[in-house]
Amino acid sequence: MIIPITALSNEALHGVIEEFILREGTDYGEVEMSLYEKIDQIKQQLTLGGLVLVFSELHQTINIMSKDQFSEQY
Repeated sequence: MIIPITALSNEALHGVIEEFILREGTDYGEVEMSLYEKIDQIKQQLTLGGLVLVFSELHQTINIMSKDQFSEQY
């Protein structure tokens, strides 16, 4: 199930994004980015709709995935 980012407080959204970045070890190319820059980039992609927050009722977890990836899996 997709969770609108407006359903979370700013603090909760920040925490979800930070946990995602640290868990995924996301590589952003040749230029090293700070954690805060990565958080801003992910938040912008969530706001624009390229990424979505997905809640798994089965696992009781929240994840971030591309809109296309979500459409393929669900």
